[in-house]
Amino acid sequence: MIDTKGRSLELFYIDGHPDGMITAELFNWTGHVFVTPRTRLTEALKREETGYAGVYLLLGEKDGESFAYIGEAEDLGVRLKQHAAASDKDWWETAVLVSASANRLNKAHVKYLEARLIVMAREIGHTPLHNGNSPKPPGLTEADIAKMEAFLASLMVVLPAIRVDMFIQRSRPAGSSRPVPAFEASEGEKTDAASETVRFVLHKPRVDLTAKAVFQDGEFIVEAGSQARSDWHGDGTYKPLHEELVRSGILQMDGEHRVFTKDYAFKSPSAAAAVVFGHPVSGPAAWKLESNPDISFRDWQAHQLDAVTEKGTGE
Repeated sequence: MIDTKGRSLELFYIDGHPDGMITAELFNWTGHVFVTPRTRLTEALKREETGYAGVYLLLGEKDGESFAYIGEAEDLGVRLKQHAAASDKDWWETAVLVSASANRLNKAHVKYLEARLIVMAREIGHTPLHNGNSPKPPGLTEADIAKMEAFLASLMVVLPAIRVDMFIQRSRPAGSSRPVPAFEASEGEKTDAASETVRFVLHKPRVDLTAKAVFQDGEFIVEAGSQARSDWHGDGTYKPLHEELVRSGILQMDGEHRVFTKDYAFKSPSAAAAVVFGHPVSGPAAWKLESNPDISFRDWQAHQLDAVTEKGTGE
């Protein structure tokens, strides 16, 4: 399980702007992440870390969709030059190189990391891979496996910070979400009513469609079994997300609608509502308390914010 304690991350923009070459390092982690646009490859290959052993991600688009390739090399720079010249890899635009300080990773280490990253990417299903077969991890000692798993846990903290979200697991096993208290109360004021749990419902009577969700740890989790429109209608910010959930099997056809096969954590109630309705919609207004359909998510959240304000004023 990834450690959720606070971590200190340092990003260094080598070119002075966020779309250029970047290095990323966590405090007290031996790993080193280097990001370069394909257009800056000549300058990137002059850097020492590109000659280290490590794993790498090639990121871009193919046929209008995000696409990626995961590989390993004892000399990352040599492998990058090969990929830059390959006719079947014209699609990639950004390379992410993962190595360790003082070139501490050996061939077995990077092969293990490559195998694990490919498995993780395919299980999550966020981004299709150019890779063919999934390589088997090499035989490592128990101690080395523990070290590489800890290395991966830290890497999963760094990658989202550099806008690589293909390893963020937003699906959950069915039934894994748990409701949260409807209204928080101070320790001395808690009552049976205050500990009542809350659920949200989205209903579209015209097409007989219903979805249920809970709000947990800052995520809006739509529960397995919830319904969604079979297709996306028109354009909109969340159209790619709807297509991704269909492609990954999170949304599958069941009669006239699709259903969520797993619990799925959205970044916002609007993203969740848009995927369910198949078009953009105001999620805070659309989602209603299951126990009281006159109260929207927006109303519920405003009540919690008022409670926090009152508590702060009282102190």
